[in-house]
Order: sequence, then C-alpha cells, then structure tokens
Amino acid sequence: MNTGRRLTEYALQYKKIIFTALFMLTISVVTDLAGPFIAKNIIDQHILGIESVWNETTRGKDTAEYNGKFYKKEKNFSSDEEKGIAIRILQVGAKFVIINEKLEFDGKRTFDQGILTVENGSKKVEYEAKPLTNKELKLFYQLEIPSIIELLIIYFGLLVISAIFQYGQRFLLQKSANRIIQKMREDVFEQIQRLPIHYFDNLPAGKVVARITNDTEAIRELYVTVLAQFFTSAIYITGIYAALFILDVKLAAICLLLLPILYGWMKLYRKFASTYNRVIRSRNSDINATINESIGGMSIIQAFGMEKETEKEFEKLNTEHFMYQNKLLSLNALTSHNLVGVLRNMVFVAFIWYFGGLSINPASVISLGVLYAFVDYINRLFNPIQGIVNQLANLETALVAGERVFRLMDEQGENVRKERIERVRGNVKFEHVSFGYKEGEYVLNDINFEAKQGQTVALVGHTGSGKSSIMNLLFRFYDCQKGKILIDGKDISSIPRQTIRDHMGIVLQDPYLFTGTIVSNVSLGDPSITREMVEKALQDVGADKVFRNLENGYDEPVIEKGSTLSSGQRQLISFARALAFNPAILILDEATSSIDTETEAVIQEAMDVLKKGRTTFIIAHRLSTIRNADQILVLDRGRIVERGSHEELMMVKGKYYQMYELQKGSASLAG
Repeated sequence: MNTGRRLTEYALQYKKIIFTALFMLTISVVTDLAGPFIAKNIIDQHILGIESVWNETTRGKDTAEYNGKFYKKEKNFSSDEEKGIAIRILQVGAKFVIINEKLEFDGKRTFDQGILTVENGSKKVEYEAKPLTNKELKLFYQLEIPSIIELLIIYFGLLVISAIFQYGQRFLLQKSANRIIQKMREDVFEQIQRLPIHYFDNLPAGKVVARITNDTEAIRELYVTVLAQFFTSAIYITGIYAALFILDVKLAAICLLLLPILYGWMKLYRKFASTYNRVIRSRNSDINATINESIGGMSIIQAFGMEKETEKEFEKLNTEHFMYQNKLLSLNALTSHNLVGVLRNMVFVAFIWYFGGLSINPASVISLGVLYAFVDYINRLFNPIQGIVNQLANLETALVAGERVFRLMDEQGENVRKERIERVRGNVKFEHVSFGYKEGEYVLNDINFEAKQGQTVALVGHTGSGKSSIMNLLFRFYDCQKGKILIDGKDISSIPRQTIRDHMGIVLQDPYLFTGTIVSNVSLGDPSITREMVEKALQDVGADKVFRNLENGYDEPVIEKGSTLSSGQRQLISFARALAFNPAILILDEATSSIDTETEAVIQEAMDVLKKGRTTFIIAHRLSTIRNADQILVLDRGRIVERGSHEELMMVKGKYYQMYELQKGSASLAG
C-alpha cells in the first residue's frame, strides 16, 4: 500500500470532522466568490444602470421627475402596466444627456451644441440631445441608492458568513490533524514496544526519535497546511471556473488550459523534489543520531580530546544536509513563483486579446460590470494556484516523512499481550541450545544445563564467552536458532514474551533509571506495586542505609539515567525494582561489578534471604561473590567447558581454578 493511501486511511479515521470542515470550507468559498457578482450587479444595474431605457409613467414607486413628467426604468414595469414615451440617458465624458430615440449602436460619444454624435469605426450617427443638470441627474440616481445599500449589506453579510465558516473549517482541520498525528505517534510508539531487541542493535536511538518527532511533525504539516491549502484551492478553482462559465463560456474554456499545464508541472517538480527530500530527511535523522550519541558520550569525548573529530563527523552530515536543502531551495525558486507569473501573464494576454476582439464588433460589446468581474475572478484564480505551488515542497517533505514512518511501522513485531499464567516454579533447562546474533555466526554452541527451583547458578568466563547471551535467550530478548529452553518443562517459545517476563526479574551491569523519583523507578508506575511494597524492597536490599541521608528520602528526584546518583545507589534501586515484582527467576547480570566494596557487602547480606525460593542466575566477574552458588558454569567461546560447585571446580584445577587464583593474586597485590 503506497504512502498516500495510508495517510488517507489515517485521515478517514476522523472523517466526520474533516467532512464537516470541508462543508464549512465550501460555504466559505461560495459566499466569498459571490462578491464579484454583487459588484457586477451594482456597477451594471445601478451605477451604470442610469443609461437604461426610461419610459414615461404616472407618479409612483421607482419614478424620477424630469420636466414635470415622471419616468421609470423599462425593466421595472409590470406586465400589465402601460408604458409611455421612451427616453435614453447617456454619459458623454463628465456630462449626461437625454435623447428621445433608440440608440442604434454604441461607440465613441461626443456632444456639441445639442447634438450627440456616436462613432464606431466607419459608422456614425447623430441625435438631438438635452444635457442634464446635476439636480436633474441626482433625481435619477437617488432611485438606485436603496438597491445599492441593500446589495452592499448583502455583500458585507456574505463576508461575515465567509469569515465565520473560514474560521470553523481551519479550526476543525487543525483539530483533525492534531488528532491524526496524536494517533500516529501513539501507533509508532506502540510499534517500538513490539519490535524485538535486535532491531535496535542496528538503529541508533536518535534515528528512532527522529521518526517519532520530526517525521510525524512533517506529516502534521501535511494535514494542517498542505491538505487544507489543496482542499481550499480545489474548491476555489472549481467555484471560480463555474463563475467564469456563467459570465463567458469561451474565456472560461481558454482558462481551462491552465489545469493540464499545472498538473504537468507538478509531476515534473515531484520527480526531483522527492529525491532531494529523501536525502534531507535521512541526513536529518543521522544528525539526530550523532547529537544523541555525542551527548550520551560527552564525558568520553572530552576525556580523550575527541571534540575536533566529533565536530568533523557532524560537519560532514550537516554540510550534506545543507547542500540538498539548497538544491530543493533552488528548485522552488526557479519554478514556483516563476511558473505562476508566466501563467498569470499568459492568461492576461489571452484576456486582453479576447476582449479586444469583442470591442471591434459593436454587437458584442460587454458591460463594465462583466469586465470587472472577469478581472476580479482571474486575479482570484491565481491565489489558489500560487497556494498549491507553494505547498508542493511541504507535500513532498510529508510524503517522504510518511514513507519513513510507515517503514518503521511495517517492521515485523510482536503484539504486546496481557495474558497471565500462574507463577512458575522456576525450573529452567537449556537443551542443546545454539544461538548467533548474525546468521551462521554462533556465539553459543550446544548449551546444556538445568537449574532447579531455588538454586543459584553462576555463569563465568572471559568477555565474549557467551554469558550475557544465555540470559538474553532466557529473557527472550532473542530466540535461539537451535535447541530449546524449558521453564517448568514448557518450551518458552510457546509462551508470549510479556507473559514469561512477568515471572522474571533482571538487574543489569549498568542499570537504567527513568526521570522521576526513587519510588517511581522501583515500581515503574505499576499500580499493583504499592508504596509499602516499594519501601520493603528497598529495605530488603539495604537501601535504607544508603538513601537515609537524602533530603527527600525515597522521593528524591531522579533525572534520566540517574546521573546524579552513584553507581552503587543506582544498582540498589535496580535490585529493589527486580525484587518488588517478586520474580520466580532472578537474573543478576554482573550486578555487583560496578559497586564499591561497602555497598556490595550491603547487597550480599540481603541476597542470602532474597534468593530463597527463587531460581537465581548470576553473571559475575568477581568470582568471590559466587562461592556459595549451587552450580557454576564456566564458558569459553560459547561452550560450557566446566560445571560444578566452587569446591568441585577448585579441585579440578581447570579454567575456573586459574581465573580464581588470578583474581585472588590481583586482590592481594592491590591490598
């Protein structure tokens, strides 16, 4: 499904609001476009209407007195009303004269010594005429004032109606756009929760953030500005063409040539603009990722003097972004305003040619009101055209942004499921498990072991031996390619990820804390975790001894990543978080490696009590912390090379013995 169709489907979720807005927009356009027709009527029927044929009648409504007689416009007579002698009022320069004959044709008028001369080409005719005084002329014009005032009131009323409906349609369109983007951002964020962990291994956080913020904001502009402009322009253009056809079919048909020209130009523009916009959005995403990475690693950048190198990397991306922005700017500058200007001039040339041709034929002379209406409508016609052309850049930006957002949403994910199962006992078994982060490159090979309920299993080995990979598989951050993992005899691949994780707790080497307080970081906002449970978990891990000196106690504010807390304090919060959820299986991923000796002693005191009834997996570099483990698995290059208790492995004098003695010697030298 293409991007445009999917964006339309999002919009149709709020079709009632949008259709209401379009209805209000239609009313606004119709009332606005009625203006030139009213102006035409005022000019032709009332301001210039004095040149109509006047017939003698009796005194009454709509009559003007002249030389003791009363006259009324021919068109104002009813069908059964008797018409008297006809006169005709004509304007000659600044004067007005009366003739008692029918005007054969119109043309250039002159008046001299009681004779009105009308010339049109080689034709010439003379009439006896009498000039009108200002007082006499005023008597005729006074008849038009009530009608002119009435039409002006109608015109003003239509402007007010147009303004009200214009406000309404803008409000509703923006409201629907905000609703659409709110829904889209929620869908994108929900999709992120569904994506497997390995997806984020290859996509920097800054790029994900750009999809949710920058790209969706560009799409918002599509609904708020671009579509509003396109809808408004389409209705305006339709209304203007309808008015032009009513006024003159031939000229309206000539103006129709604008539409294929405009369509062809739009196709050509989009061909280049879409290419430029894809690069611009991509580089914008790269810039976000670089900034995010630089801020996160600023301490390392400054410590190792990498400021210049980081700046060069950023400058390269920024320069490429600038270059393509300039290309797009040049494309817009060379085409948008130039195109509209050329089209406008072409139409006015056709307009002048057409009306110039009409003026040659006396029978085809048009009124000043029609001429005014044509000029007004043609000027109005180019406002929506200009609006469409100006929004094409935003349209392309939004479509490219939409393409990027939908590409993320099309990634294969797994729905967050709320199924719950009874608390597992915690019997864990790996059967011939092999796994690799990349296809064909295994980091775990034929892993076999069993951890019974309540046992503590320690995983040791050099960096890269596969310790953390085993825990990633158990937590189902990844799935193994070969073999199977059983919990209480049931294959975990048959259990939804969220369901099995309900019974697991994990403490990472570098714990992640969220903006909030110590309490909120322990409960993670779960309503089932009460404050009493949080405080008990903190006390169980000995946190009351560490946090009692804080000004706000357990309500001490925590900023992102907990950077204002020590590593030991962060780790204690992470321990309390895992324990508050009362897991059946507890995973400690090198959880004490970054803790000072005093804090480690506090945690170790609590661990003996906390491990009871739970199956605990410990990944540790400090072998002194796992001496009491029920089973120690020694890994080397993705295989289990030794297994047993501390005493058993020390007796074998293999890899574990060497590692332990090496650490023991290092500790002695440090002492």
